[in-house]
Amino acid sequence: MPAAKLALDFIDFCEKQTDPSMIEDRFIATLNALGYEHIACASHVDPLRPRPGTVSIVNYPMAWLQQYSAENFAFIDPVFLAARIMTAPFNWDECISKMRLDRAQKRVLAEGAAYGLTGGMTIPLRSPDVLPASCSLVAGADGVEPLDLAHTLMVVIYGHGAMHRRLNPNALVEPVVLPSRERQCLALAGRGKSDWAIGELLGINARTAHNSIERAKKRYGVSHRVQAVVRAVFDGQIMLDDLSN
Repeated sequence: MPAAKLALDFIDFCEKQTDPSMIEDRFIATLNALGYEHIACASHVDPLRPRPGTVSIVNYPMAWLQQYSAENFAFIDPVFLAARIMTAPFNWDECISKMRLDRAQKRVLAEGAAYGLTGGMTIPLRSPDVLPASCSLVAGADGVEPLDLAHTLMVVIYGHGAMHRRLNPNALVEPVVLPSRERQCLALAGRGKSDWAIGELLGINARTAHNSIERAKKRYGVSHRVQAVVRAVFDGQIMLDDLSN
């Protein structure tokens, strides 16, 4: 199934589902279908003792999780540390090679690699519960399609937000109201259109399209346009039909 349809079907499922466990199962299944074998979407805490109300979707090998928990690796995990300062998705190998790691941090990476957790990608998440959070993904043997990254981001960001809302039903989030032009540009960006293509479709220049999306990102306090698209869907500013080609 094409990545775009997988992402949209997942969002549609989340909109209709109130059971967090069902969203968790579909989240893992969707990312598996996108080529990822190991998934850890959670706040940066002990994976076996998450705090109430926090998202914790992890399918890493249980033996590794038990060791990770017993040795309090969450406090020194280099991936967690990088995710707290990075705003965009990053590959472990590229990012961590630039970090100065001590012996204990190198041990975390080496022992995780022994369980097949190597060469992954992490998506930093600005969690509504304030705790630092991220989603780490390790591809399966067949790898993943690089061009599907935007749809992977959509699944991760929307899935994390949907889980948080189901786990914290009384949390109040003030919706953002987008002006018409920003909403139009953001919807087209969600369909994978470039600034130039958005300009052509709306009869504006590419710079105007780009600036409209940048203003929408600023309203939502996010650094990536996919994050703004997902937030706009949450707020009802963009409908799922708007994202369909």
